[in-house]
Amino acid sequence: MLYFSLSVLFTVALYLVMRAFPRYKVDSFHAVVFNYYACVLTGLLLTPDLHLFEKITWHNEGTWITLALGGMFVVTFMLIGLTAQKVSVTATSLAGNMSLVIPVLFGLFVFKNNNKAFTLINYAGLVFAVVALALGAIQSTKKDSPINSAAPAHLLLILPVFTFLAAGTNNTLINYLSVKYYAPGETTLFMIIACSGAILIGSAILLFRILTRGEQVHWRSVVGGLILGVPNFLSLYFLLLALASFGNSAAFVFPIYNILTMLVSACAAWLIYREKLNHLNKFGLLLAVVAIIMISYQELGL
Repeated sequence: MLYFSLSVLFTVALYLVMRAFPRYKVDSFHAVVFNYYACVLTGLLLTPDLHLFEKITWHNEGTWITLALGGMFVVTFMLIGLTAQKVSVTATSLAGNMSLVIPVLFGLFVFKNNNKAFTLINYAGLVFAVVALALGAIQSTKKDSPINSAAPAHLLLILPVFTFLAAGTNNTLINYLSVKYYAPGETTLFMIIACSGAILIGSAILLFRILTRGEQVHWRSVVGGLILGVPNFLSLYFLLLALASFGNSAAFVFPIYNILTMLVSACAAWLIYREKLNHLNKFGLLLAVVAIIMISYQELGL
């Protein structure tokens, strides 16, 4: 469970860093682009043998798909930002949390790489996990009214759906690519290639916006992005190690990872920012604990 714990802690650190961006006037998109440069540097520091890069076949199908995954990282971030701005923060959080359904279904019925035979209790735990994550995202109506009330009606449906599909596709590709194209000792190699794809796509979009919109990149956004890149890389790095340690079972790993992240994030937000939970949030956290027990009761020896 060490990899699980480290992945969750770095994911929460990632959220807390992004939570501080508005206070320091950091442009989120600019920071995310530069964060991938820090991701690559972090990956290089964690790579035990840099000669691994000599083995990369750039015209290989797996390499191209991994680069495309990096592009998906950037696209997903842009969708998350648009959904939060045009629809609501709650819709964004719900879409992101519910996206775990996609890798779970692929893991159970397509890849069939489960670390155990799932029982009725395990399946019920998956359902409870989805409900718990939904309850954990619900905010009061007053606080979470749409930021752009004049947004076209179709955006209220299309943007959350696209965010849901993009986030779910990312997690599914991460699981698939790490198993099919990369050996267990090539975790950092896989991530560096993916982050390189994100750098290419993100930098191209940023350059386009600078040339066409006259956007200016402030040093705060560069520094914020470089700080963000370290927990961002490490959260995914340890998530991949957690997947490998549990037989790449997406149906087991992703629900518990999402739930633990929600639980720790709620505690951290309360301690640092004094964010309060409503009754539905509290019930969601309680249900999340029950879901974890139901999904992993065999591993817990119950």
